[in-house]
Amino acid sequence: MLSITEIRTTAVQALRKGGLSLAHAETQLDLLLDAEMRGVPSHGLLRLPRVIERVANGATDPEARGAQTWRGHALLDVDGQHGLGPVVALSALETAKERVAETGSCVVAIRNCDHLGMLAYYAERLAREGKVLLGLTVSEALVHPYGGRHAMIGTNPITIGVPAEPLPFVFDMATSLVSMGKIHDHAHRGVPIPEGWALDAEGNPTTDPNAAKLGSIAPFGGAKGYGLGLAFEVLVSALTGSAIGTAVKGTLDSTEPCNKGDLFVVMEPAPSFMALVSGFLEDLRQSTPADPASPVRIPGDRATHTREKAGRDGLHVATEVWQRIRALS
Repeated sequence: MLSITEIRTTAVQALRKGGLSLAHAETQLDLLLDAEMRGVPSHGLLRLPRVIERVANGATDPEARGAQTWRGHALLDVDGQHGLGPVVALSALETAKERVAETGSCVVAIRNCDHLGMLAYYAERLAREGKVLLGLTVSEALVHPYGGRHAMIGTNPITIGVPAEPLPFVFDMATSLVSMGKIHDHAHRGVPIPEGWALDAEGNPTTDPNAAKLGSIAPFGGAKGYGLGLAFEVLVSALTGSAIGTAVKGTLDSTEPCNKGDLFVVMEPAPSFMALVSGFLEDLRQSTPADPASPVRIPGDRATHTREKAGRDGLHVATEVWQRIRALS
């Protein structure tokens, strides 16, 4: 078990040696560590070595913050200039928040920006600042179409953040059955994946995570998840002018410039909404559970509890991942 302080110190040292400024290293790590503490290792520290590799290979500019241009009064166009995902995205969201005070809503369309990581990070951050956030992003083609056998669309997650008490409402879901990061996490730990998660490179069902890494992931919910994932990809590409389908590169490798798109909508909530939303969420938590031993939860409740526990007790990080980070530091 590692303390959060030890992880932060070692990981920041690794990122600094990898070419990141202190401020950008702390921003990148904050995103990765938040995912790890929430119990989402697929989007956590295992991604840190790849960040460093991408900088070393010239695929990522560690200092870029993105070039922002207003394309209309409430549409912020951002060329990420191949910068770090959280650095570019948070800079753009800060600009959008200022405009939202005037317009009530603002769309942020980002292209040429590295992997954003866990979208819930941005939703929670904006919700805690009193804003509603809708976020969409696209990945490399990892998901087979419903009825298909080969990867053609991204995992294409969606996040929604809404201010509430005592905790903001934060929803984060991929349109694939699982993320490719979760497949990689199983491969790191040498654990088979459940049946139905993925197909191998030949389009056959597999429980081998290493074979799944070369194949494709199933859409969640069959045709419905496929339809949503496809709709999100088309929408993001249309508004960002970014790559689509099998042309998307750079979200999983260490050499290709990242060319996918990211889309955020920042919104000012209606007056006096807080009591209504917070009361409804509490009604759900207090509602009668199907299993008395398992109370009804709101999306994000379990992750928040897991993060609080990790803050107190520390984290178990996969041995291979931690050894690589220590070596890089």
